[in-house]
Amino acid sequence: MNHVFFELCVETLDAGRAAKAGGADRIELCSGLDRGGITPGPELMSTSLRSLNLPVYVLIRPRSGDFCFSASEFNLMSSQIEQAKQAGAEGIAVGVLLPDGRVDVARTRALVELARPLAVTFHRAFDETPDLFAALDDVIRTGADSLLTSGGARDVLSGAAAIAALRQRAGDRIHVIAGGGLRLESLVEVVRLSGIYSLHGSLTRRNGSRSSHANGNQLEEDVREAIRLLQTEYRTSAASM
Repeated sequence: MNHVFFELCVETLDAGRAAKAGGADRIELCSGLDRGGITPGPELMSTSLRSLNLPVYVLIRPRSGDFCFSASEFNLMSSQIEQAKQAGAEGIAVGVLLPDGRVDVARTRALVELARPLAVTFHRAFDETPDLFAALDDVIRTGADSLLTSGGARDVLSGAAAIAALRQRAGDRIHVIAGGGLRLESLVEVVRLSGIYSLHGSLTRRNGSRSSHANGNQLEEDVREAIRLLQTEYRTSAASM
């Protein structure tokens, strides 16, 4: 993983193209961002993976709402993982919780193993858990490669201190990515407070809209600016060591 990493969450092919043009390291492909994100349809998945020369992770989430899935929903998730593999995805983002809100280690691990050799991110279902430190250890037990989190808060800025604590506890056991409500105007503060140089987001703007809902040129510019800010902060931090 690069020292500086930026993943854009997109729900259209045009947004994916803007992410690539802006220099994003990776995209997470989904649908229904206004509902928190669900698995993209087969056509969007296949078209995006065929058209974008950029690593793509596919969100595996059959519906919005909670992350405690029925047996039929779990079977659907398994089918969606197979579709992502066949379409050529580099990885998936997934997560299953128990009725009490803890990480469902057994069922998540089964999905992680099914996804191999794809890489796996445990997504922000993590932020719904009652004990973040216990959940971190559980996520590591699932075998996931990365953890996406806002530190249990409504957005990464509010959760930056918790993200810093999670990063320290995780060490080199799992790659921690900060994401959720990421805004360009607070990106530097998030990095400084969390110590994280791996970010994920759809780049929410001051007025609450997303860059990906604006024109492609604006999104490309926002991605480029996010990466520039990240790189500048990393170089400044490295120089002070």
